[in-house]
Formats: sequence, structure tokens, C-alpha cells
Amino acid sequence: MIERNPPQHSKPPLSPLQVLLRLAGIGAVVIVIAGAFAYVNGTLDPHRLTPARVVDTFEHNNGLHPGYRRNHPKGVCVAGYFESNGAAASLSRAQVFAAGRTPVTGRFALPTGNPYSPDNAAPIRSLALQFTQPDGQQWRTGINSMPLFPVGTPAAFIDLQNATAADPKTGKPDPAKPPAFFAAHPETAPFLAWIKTAKPSASYTTETYNSVNAFVLVAADGKRQAVRWSMVPQAQDSLLAPTPQDKDYLEKDLVEKLAAGPLRFSLVLTLANPGDPTNDASKQWPTDRKTLDAGTLVLDKSQPQLTGDCRDINYDPLVLPSGIEGSDDPLLAARSAAYAASYERRTSEVNQLKAAPAQEKQP
Repeated sequence: MIERNPPQHSKPPLSPLQVLLRLAGIGAVVIVIAGAFAYVNGTLDPHRLTPARVVDTFEHNNGLHPGYRRNHPKGVCVAGYFESNGAAASLSRAQVFAAGRTPVTGRFALPTGNPYSPDNAAPIRSLALQFTQPDGQQWRTGINSMPLFPVGTPAAFIDLQNATAADPKTGKPDPAKPPAFFAAHPETAPFLAWIKTAKPSASYTTETYNSVNAFVLVAADGKRQAVRWSMVPQAQDSLLAPTPQDKDYLEKDLVEKLAAGPLRFSLVLTLANPGDPTNDASKQWPTDRKTLDAGTLVLDKSQPQLTGDCRDINYDPLVLPSGIEGSDDPLLAARSAAYAASYERRTSEVNQLKAAPAQEKQP
């Protein structure tokens, strides 16, 4: 967690409506999860919410921005390598955990649905990574600076989407629906407690990025271990820096920091105990769970996202090498399906961007 100086005067707790407004800043996250869960669960049959309809929802709510991801569209490519220390090799046969270096292509991003959003529009940042092993297998992961999701069942996500949907007549959510939803879903309390204090950070480089979803490591002898992972920044500079007013400060800050030297994050694995939930991203595991530092992510260069190496990568969380498997969390399959639909659309639009590079800037 990022420590901040305490305020001089205590503030009253946020009302349900104020919480809703904060949630609106990360509405794209909620929408994609709700829609994806509905797709996997089949809850909306006979008019099943397919991956294409999930992407349609993004385009309807955020506008059509050709060549951009439909979720987390504002970002910057990064590259470097992962230096494994070998500590996790006994837990997984994946080559990425053997001592040595694995090339990495990644992307920092802002989780809103509009590539022109100001960087303080959401209190969450995201990091997507592709590790390419010597044997050609890849590990892709999308991780976020929030510690958990608001709820853990498909029905609850659908109810949340409905409760926060804008009324066509007013353009705003019905102020009575969010309080009713939260009252009916006490499992949202941990997420609400976090979102009430979450603030947009001044840098991509000072955030801890969490998988939230559980995965399973498979050792050479077949032994299985459920884990969640985090990328924890090794540098402690600027943790208390105020948020700049420049709407595009995050990429500028990243470029400046990389000019001064590589950025380093520790890959920390949290090992589940028997009985810890692996199918519910709204439940955190107890803080006394064993952790393991598996090595260091080193990022040493950046590129614009529309021309960089990360542009054509679909950071599907189920692209995994032998030795890492998805858990029983239904969100993983749902994310994979929705990402594929978004990828198909935006890559068909890339040639338009090559012909009109001014798309990088807001019209």
C-alpha cells in the first residue's frame, strides 16, 4: 500500500452515491467483468451476452475509437526481461521460473474505456505482460492495482451492472439502486472500503499490480499449488508525490524515469493454503499466507502504444506455458473470450491508423 500523509481534518465517510461516482471512474472494469460472467454463465439466455455483445457494450458506452483496445485503451508499451532467481522452480516446471532471463513485452494502461481520458479519471492502473520462454511458449498476464473485485458471482455482477446503469431519461444512475444493491450484497464491503480511499497515483512505477484471479502452478512431479501473483515496485521514490494536473502525465513520467535507468519490480507469489477460495476474485486470502519472491522484472524501454511491440498482443490471461494453469475462477475463461473479440476488431482497424497517425491525438 502507498502511505500518504494523514489529513489535517477527518472527513465524513462517502455516501453510497459518492461511492457510485468513484465506481463510474472504473466502470469499464465492472462492465467487462459483468458481461463476461454473463457470457460464461448463460444467465441472459435466450439472448445470450456473447463476447461480441460485450465489446458492443464498450463501444456504446465509450464511443468507437478505431485501432484501440475496447477496454484499457490508453497506455504505453514497455519492454525488458524477467530475471528469475530459481526460487519458484520447485513449484512449477515452466521455463520462466528456471534461473535466468526471459524476454518481456508489456503495457501499462489506464482502465477506462476512452483513450482520451485524463490520467486522473480512475484510481486504478494496469500492467499487462508477455513472457516468451526459450521453448517458444508464452505466459501472458493482465494485472491491476486493485486488490480484489467487488463481488464474486455472475448473478451479483449482473445485478451490479443493472444497479449502476444510466437511466436513458436522465443520463445518470437511479440514486436509489446502488445503496439497495450494496445492502443486498455485504460481500462488496472489502472492495467498497478500498475504493473509498483509492486515489489516482502520480506514476505507473509506484503501484503494486495484482493478478486477483487465482492460478495453479504445476511442478515437474505433478504437484499442484494454487497461487496469486503481484508485481511489487522495488523503488520507493515519489510514493508521496502529488498527482499532476497534466491529463497525460503517466506516460511522460514513465519516459522520464526510464531515461534515468531501468525500472524493477519483484514478482511475488502468494501461496494458497488448502481451502482458500480459488474461484472467487472478491475474496482475499489471509495475510499470513506464505509468499515467495520469484525474481525481478526489469523494464528498460518504452514505445508509443500504436506503433510499439505491444500493439498487436492480445494479453489473454489463459495464454499459459506448461507448468502454469488457470484456476476454477470463471472470470478467466470469460476474459479470454471478450479479449479475443476486442482483438479481432481493433487489429482490423490498424491500417486506418497507419494512414492517419493523428489518431494518436484527440480530434
